[in-house]
Amino acid sequence: MKKVIVFGTFDILHPGHIHMLKEAKTYGDHLVVVVARDKIVCNVKGKMPKNNERQRSQAIAKTGLADKIRLGCFDDKYQAIREEKPAVIALGYDQKTFVDLLEKALPDNTQIVRLAPYMPHKYKSSKLR
Repeated sequence: MKKVIVFGTFDILHPGHIHMLKEAKTYGDHLVVVVARDKIVCNVKGKMPKNNERQRSQAIAKTGLADKIRLGCFDDKYQAIREEKPAVIALGYDQKTFVDLLEKALPDNTQIVRLAPYMPHKYKSSKLR
């Protein structure tokens, strides 16, 4: 089994997110989606997400694209990587948070890929708020 992991807030799930999940899934056969915790989103973005972490996880589940959905960790941003041991980490085209030390936290032979944007001028949560 080739496991792919993707991280995000996924607030106001939109076609850009769906595109991201579908593209991430092409890199393996088991997609793990890590949903950012409400408290972390507030710390990083300076405001709470419109939908709470449970609602955001449920919205992703309804797409049927994720094989596993889990919440991120409060204290250790790379804990999910160590626990899931993915072959591929798929980052969003604009993902900048928590990637600075990512390569040092990687298990052996883990690949990092950047996913392509999908109409970012139209589908971006900050624009849809």
